[in-house]
Amino acid sequence: MKQRLIVATNNKHKAQEIKDMLAGLEFEVLSLSDIGIDIDVEESGSTYAENALIKAMALRDLTDGWILADDSGLEIDALDRAPGIYSARYLGEDTPYMIKNSIILDKLEDIDDRSARFVCSIALVFEDGSYWITVNKCEGSISDSIQGINGFGYDPIFIPQGYSQTFGVLPVEIKNSISHRAKALQAVVQYCKLLAEESYV
Repeated sequence: MKQRLIVATNNKHKAQEIKDMLAGLEFEVLSLSDIGIDIDVEESGSTYAENALIKAMALRDLTDGWILADDSGLEIDALDRAPGIYSARYLGEDTPYMIKNSIILDKLEDIDDRSARFVCSIALVFEDGSYWITVNKCEGSISDSIQGINGFGYDPIFIPQGYSQTFGVLPVEIKNSISHRAKALQAVVQYCKLLAEESYV
């Protein structure tokens, strides 16, 4: 019987991205919608790691299995690392990302320093309440225009280091191998393999 792993997000794009990246593990990977849970957890932490753990712990009493939660954001150096941990709520949670991205580009119009990074923290909470956390980054820069329709969120304005196109243009296979979330999930995979080798799974 496969270990049940619940991905703690209501974001369908993010849930599918995580499912795809964990496809090689011996897990039954389920999103909140898969198990009929609709919960909006207040992200009251001051770091990505704290927010990821808050979201994961909130689900412990609602379902069986391991809980995986992430918190991620875009940090733009010229904007004092905003939007940061407030990325999802930046300029209003219901504001379309097309508008958010346009406003960010307007703010950077006359600024030469366009360095930025995506940050992702993942918390893995086990049934006994113990947990493991990783934090990973994808360095890059902000483009001078909205480019592409791939991905979601701020992807169309973020150019990863070593590339000339945004995540909105680059094939999803590339994003899923170099992104902040990809790196964090790769760490999860390695950790779970270690657990399996130690016969904890």
